[in-house]
Amino acid sequence: MSGLTEQALRATAEKLISAHQEASQTDDWLFFVDELYAVDCIYTCQYAGVMDVTASGIDEIKATHYGRDMQVGWEGWTFPYMGVYTGVGNKLVTHWMNRGPGQRADGSFYETPGISFLTLNDESKICRQLDMFDLAHQMKLCDDLDAANLLSAQLKDQWVLPMKARLATQIACNQ
Repeated sequence: MSGLTEQALRATAEKLISAHQEASQTDDWLFFVDELYAVDCIYTCQYAGVMDVTASGIDEIKATHYGRDMQVGWEGWTFPYMGVYTGVGNKLVTHWMNRGPGQRADGSFYETPGISFLTLNDESKICRQLDMFDLAHQMKLCDDLDAANLLSAQLKDQWVLPMKARLATQIACNQ
């Protein structure tokens, strides 16, 4: 890698942010993958040590992270970006929110923060991505949404309850 300019890094980040904004509105999380991700990209998300998702290449990223994972009741969720930070070696850090549907009585959002560590290749495509967020806070957020009748039954059954079971098993095993 020869090293992209800060302007090139920010331009790619803006494309990603724009694509996520559109996907949040249309629930189509696949339309931008070919344009923004390198064919051999490695995507990783570690869910609090209870489940690791690693996708190697565009087809796996489409099948898992932006495919299966976004098609289990995440409709109505948005993932607004709070900041983009550029580094050296073609690296970006993005700070975003997992924002559930609706708003609280006080007008605030149902949300928890997340962060992505991105590495771009010399063609300004994402070649490595590591997403991180606090799974315990995500579960609390889903509980709050459920109490407000805003949590999708599909998301609860297919993602929230299995994740809570995995967390409980991990905690029980480590006592």
